[in-house]
Amino acid sequence: MRPHTLTAAIMPVLIGTVMAWAERSFHFLLFLTMLLASVLIQAAVNMFNEYYDYKRGLDSADSVGIGGVIVHNEMEENTVLRTAVAFFVLSVILGAYICWMTTWWIAVIGSIGMGVGYFYSGGKSPLAYTPFGEVAAGIFMGPVIVLIAYFIQRDALNISAVLLSIPISILVASILLANNIRDSEGDLRKGRRTLAILYGHEKAITLLAVMFAVTLAWTLALVTLGIVTPWVLIVALTIPKAVSAIRMFRKGLNAREMLPAMKAASVLHTQFGLLFSIGMILGKVLSVR
Repeated sequence: MRPHTLTAAIMPVLIGTVMAWAERSFHFLLFLTMLLASVLIQAAVNMFNEYYDYKRGLDSADSVGIGGVIVHNEMEENTVLRTAVAFFVLSVILGAYICWMTTWWIAVIGSIGMGVGYFYSGGKSPLAYTPFGEVAAGIFMGPVIVLIAYFIQRDALNISAVLLSIPISILVASILLANNIRDSEGDLRKGRRTLAILYGHEKAITLLAVMFAVTLAWTLALVTLGIVTPWVLIVALTIPKAVSAIRMFRKGLNAREMLPAMKAASVLHTQFGLLFSIGMILGKVLSVR
């Protein structure tokens, strides 16, 4: 399941829900259902990735950043696959409740998202082998989840919600880019053509730094335009983590040495999501007083 990655599914749900809450619309059971469904889908995608990477011979006992239960003979490969499918089924059941309470169009969007998650590592031409993995992750684990979480609370969408979803979109894409930077040497030997491979190691790290900077600049623009409360600028507390991640990537000589840098990118996403949500909550609470 790779629990440390599941915040990538939690943060966009949290942000979308907090946006709706700030507009005085909050349904706890819908929030909880959406949160569980998103986590189940993310966990299933991780397990599909574990299964198909093993079947294609990409993972070994020495691989960095994997669950490793298959290559270490701790779990049968088919058990991993069946568990992933079961998680998808459970998420569909939860999604049915969300649709029943809101609109069945959510089922269409959710099905597309689940399909993208599966075909990231499954199928004949996995997204993981292309330069488009970051784009897919950024869209479906950024604006799509944020806007669904917002819509099921408000029964409406607006341009502000779209604009507020962009920073977390960039950061979730940055997690995947960081992962691919770490694995680029091994991925190249195994036939992958990820964005990190196409850009080259140094340029990919520079792109990662630009993504971090754009996230903060976008947040500042949201505040300047009056779209969101100035309290969200507490996300500036994530700057040291961003700087640390870039420095560790530049110093790392191999996948194992870059593992802390990749983890830092993931932690940055979590910290940003939490601080952004806290900022919106503070802005709402203090404005009421």
